[in-house]
Amino acid sequence: MNSQPGRLSSKMILCLLAVYIIWGSTYLGMKIATKVVPPFFLSSLRFLLAGSLLLIIGCLREKTWPTRSRFLSACFVGVALIGIGNTTVALAVHHMPSGLVALMVAAMPAWIMGMDWAFFSKQRPSVLTLIGIVIGFAGLFLLFNPFAHHEAHTFPLWPVAVVVFGNICWAAGTLFVQRLPMPTQITSTAIQMLAGGVFSFFVSLIFEPGALYTLPMMPMEGWQAYVYLVLIGSLVGYTSYSWLSKNAPPGLTATYAYVNPIVALFLGWAIGHEAITGMVGISAAIVISGVVMMTLGRKS
Repeated sequence: MNSQPGRLSSKMILCLLAVYIIWGSTYLGMKIATKVVPPFFLSSLRFLLAGSLLLIIGCLREKTWPTRSRFLSACFVGVALIGIGNTTVALAVHHMPSGLVALMVAAMPAWIMGMDWAFFSKQRPSVLTLIGIVIGFAGLFLLFNPFAHHEAHTFPLWPVAVVVFGNICWAAGTLFVQRLPMPTQITSTAIQMLAGGVFSFFVSLIFEPGALYTLPMMPMEGWQAYVYLVLIGSLVGYTSYSWLSKNAPPGLTATYAYVNPIVALFLGWAIGHEAITGMVGISAAIVISGVVMMTLGRKS
C-alpha cells in the first residue's frame, strides 16, 4: 500500500537512506570492477545474478506471477533503467573519474521534472526549479567545458554524451513505472533486473567481443567489487529505488542526487585516488546547489 501523501513512513526513510549512501558507493565499485571486465558484460553478470536471486525471493514471498502486460511493462522499465541507464554509467566510469560521473547523474532531477512536464503531468516547474536547472547545467558545463584547452582534461569527453542519453532513459523509466501496470513489488524488481541484464548481455556480444575471457583475469578486488555490486548495490540499493519509484513522489525520489555525488567524490578521492581539484570542487558545489533548488522549488 502506498504511503499517505505528505507523510514519510519509516520504510520510505530507510529506502531513501539506502539509495543515498549505497548508490553513492557503487560508482567506485563499478570503476574497480570494470578495470578488467568490460562494462556491458559486467552489468549483465551483475543484474542477471541479482535478478535471479530476487526472483526466487519474490516467488517464495509473493506466490504470484504477473500477466503478460505486467511482465512486458517490467521488462520495458528494466531495459530503460538498467540495460541503458545503469550500464551507460558503468561505461562512463571505465573511462572517467567515478566522482565526475556521479556529478553528471546528479542532473537526473532536471530530466525527470522536464520530461514529467513535457509528456506526463504537464505541470510547469516553478521559477525556483527552472533557476536550479540552469544553475545545475551551468556547473556541469564549467566542469566539462569542451572549449577548454585539451590539457585541462585527463579523460575523454565522449562518455558525457553517453551518460546524458542514459540519464534520459533512466528518467523515462522512473516516470513510466508509476503509470504502467506492474507486477508485485519484488517480482517486478527482479524482472527489471533480468531484462536489463539480458539487454546488456546482447549489447556486450556485439560491442565487447572476447568479454567472457576477461573473467579469469579479474583480480580479487574486482571480484569483491562485483559481489558488493550484486548483494548491496543491486539487491538493496536498486530494490529500494524501485520501491520509491512506485510509492514516493518523483521529486522526493530524485533527491538522492544531492548525496550520491558527495559520497562518490569522497570515496573516489579516499579509496580510488581520484584528484579533487579546485575546479571540481567549485563545479560540484554549483551542481549540487542547482539540484537542491530544483527539488525545493518543485510544486507539490
